[in-house]
Amino acid sequence: MSQAAPAPVSPSVILMEGVHKSYGAHHVLRGVSLTVAEGERVVLCGPSGSGKSTLIRCINRLERHEKGRIVVDGTELTDDLRALDTIRREVGMVFQSFNLFPHLTVLENCTLAPVWVRKMPRAQAREQAMEYLRRVKIPEQAPKYPAQLSGGQQQRVAIARALCMTPRIMLFDEPTSALDPEMIKEVLDTMIELADSGMTMICVTHEMSFARRVAHRVAFMDEGEIVESGTPEALFDAPETDRLKLFLSQILRGH
Repeated sequence: MSQAAPAPVSPSVILMEGVHKSYGAHHVLRGVSLTVAEGERVVLCGPSGSGKSTLIRCINRLERHEKGRIVVDGTELTDDLRALDTIRREVGMVFQSFNLFPHLTVLENCTLAPVWVRKMPRAQAREQAMEYLRRVKIPEQAPKYPAQLSGGQQQRVAIARALCMTPRIMLFDEPTSALDPEMIKEVLDTMIELADSGMTMICVTHEMSFARRVAHRVAFMDEGEIVESGTPEALFDAPETDRLKLFLSQILRGH
């Protein structure tokens, strides 16, 4: 399997410094620091409950961090709603549960935000949506409703919908975990193509072959901390900590 290209040396588009997040007494993120360069692809892995999803949800303020700094594309995340709007225009997110509007067609799902948020003319939004549906290889599904599609097709619509906002950064929160095994490959293939185009990506996933193929860097999280970080080869072939060795043994056993 081909390996990802070397990580780009360019300005950071995501900067996290000493980020903390708690839910009541549960301390989910414990001083996490992470820098992602423009065009870099980072995979977050780790056991369930280690803070991976919370981390990426903090990047576009779906979760509010309590301590530390998060700067996205030069804008610091605060309670300033204008700053938040600026960041969300630049950051696309794909969830494990698709989150498509069931009462809208595939095409309508993809044109809604560009028309309402970016004030794009409807005809232009439709043309752009069809372009991205062709890119994820399901243009023929445009007139259908989400319930008429397979899980893999719905997730590819979710990716196309996010791309329709022309984000600079894409966040993926376990995008294949809700899919049947035969549908996982079609979604991963779409993500690989997106990665090959140079998109900045942070992806939470347990798909280790995908991480080897796409990631410039893998960060292993456990108990709210980044325990190890490095190239896929370094982490998977020569893990340094017992926590990562145990995690990898469990993942490999599960496959």
